[in-house]
Amino acid sequence: MDPKQFNRTGWDAWANADGRWSVPVDEDVIARARKDDWDVLLTPSKTVPREWFGDIAGKDLLGLASGGGQQCPTFAAAGAHVTCLDASDEQLQRDCDVAAREGLELRTVQGYMDDLCAFDDASFDLIFHPCSNCFAPEILPVWKECARVLRPGGALLSGFTNPIVYVFDVLALERGEVIARHKLPMSEFDLPETEREEIMAADNSRILSFSHTLEQQIGGQLAAGLQMTDMFEDNWDEPDPLSELFNNFIATRSIKPA
Repeated sequence: MDPKQFNRTGWDAWANADGRWSVPVDEDVIARARKDDWDVLLTPSKTVPREWFGDIAGKDLLGLASGGGQQCPTFAAAGAHVTCLDASDEQLQRDCDVAAREGLELRTVQGYMDDLCAFDDASFDLIFHPCSNCFAPEILPVWKECARVLRPGGALLSGFTNPIVYVFDVLALERGEVIARHKLPMSEFDLPETEREEIMAADNSRILSFSHTLEQQIGGQLAAGLQMTDMFEDNWDEPDPLSELFNNFIATRSIKPA
């Protein structure tokens, strides 16, 4: 099984089922963005501080694994020159649909987050990378590619799952039980087939995840030559057993030194 192709197909199915991250923004969101009144998510519920962006009008912005018709059309309406790269054709189609509906200019590229060969060095002023690298087997290549395509002084805004989440048995959590089970890092692809099927059925998806350590998530950005300037933690916007114990998500802002 090729994990990247498997998850690409899974995200196509998720989009066609109108999953949460595949519901295009409405006309009001675009209208407000055109007036510089906008906000977006890197993680499930906490909006990203506007100061993390600066003025995006006229800037070259890459939405990295950010398809779904949500963030990238919003950035385009706010005046950025937007390119969205995503593995899923259906996720990218949601961006195209909003762009066509609203008369926005937006470029879409099908590809994987760890291979940005479609882009030259120093192509972008800003990279927006919402929680998605849990679908990549390795993430140091992601950070290295981000550093390569960023211009000096450019910023990478990224969200990722708190690694401790993957210690716990997913199916037990569905029953409201908190059971520490897995040694980290772990891959859901390595679980028994019957368990994988149950996990995918539980959240009505065909997608499986990889855990990555904080050393890989944060140390990896530093190793790629980026400098972290800020971070915040976040949780699901609905109660769940783990959210009652700790924050499930982390967002970071890093820059490429000038």
